Amino acid sequence: MSNLLNRLEIESAPNPTAAVIWLHGLGADGNDFAAIVPELDLSGCPPIRFVFPHAPSIPVTINGGYVMPAWYDIRGANLVQGEDDAGIRQSAQAVEALIAHEVARGIPASRIVLAGFSQGCAMVLHTGLRHPAKLAGIMALSGYLPLARTLASERHAANQHTPIFMAHGIADPVVALARAEESRQALSQLGYALQWHTYPMPHSVHPQEIADMGVFLQSVLASQSA
Repeated sequence: MSNLLNRLEIESAPNPTAAVIWLHGLGADGNDFAAIVPELDLSGCPPIRFVFPHAPSIPVTINGGYVMPAWYDIRGANLVQGEDDAGIRQSAQAVEALIAHEVARGIPASRIVLAGFSQGCAMVLHTGLRHPAKLAGIMALSGYLPLARTLASERHAANQHTPIFMAHGIADPVVALARAEESRQALSQLGYALQWHTYPMPHSVHPQEIADMGVFLQSVLASQSA
């Protein structure tokens, strides 16, 4: 499929029967989280294909219009005023294309986890909860729920009960903890099954978080038949 985002792929073992599509944050690229794969305890999991796409480079308003890898534009420091609706939806289509590509390669949606950090977190929450087929799980790291006001009308019942792992640093200066807690509350009010974790860290990844992500992946992938 020529319209797919450029990406890095890592397979935990040959002939994967599950996939994790992992989206990076603003200004990074697909390599950002690749080094975490060997640190994850995937005991009992089937072979997994980790897909790390690279966001396109666009001008980002909050950074003075500087062109950098981004899933959508950010126009204000509080993240939710003046949201880039068109940019978010365009990137969601790109994520949907990656899901379709994995399905075409023989991995059903029910064996696919969407994971994302910061802007990537926003994208996997936006895309995953609207996806029309059941996903294995969503890992939402150091981010927030974008376009929250449209979720109730746009969400798909297929992922109403999909497990969601939400993690945030208590000293995050980029995406304030209060913003993440608002997203957690909004999702809880809509009946989603959340695992909420906080860690003593800024806008980053914590060793305990990596351990907890391994447990989550085991819980949503290892218990299913390939």
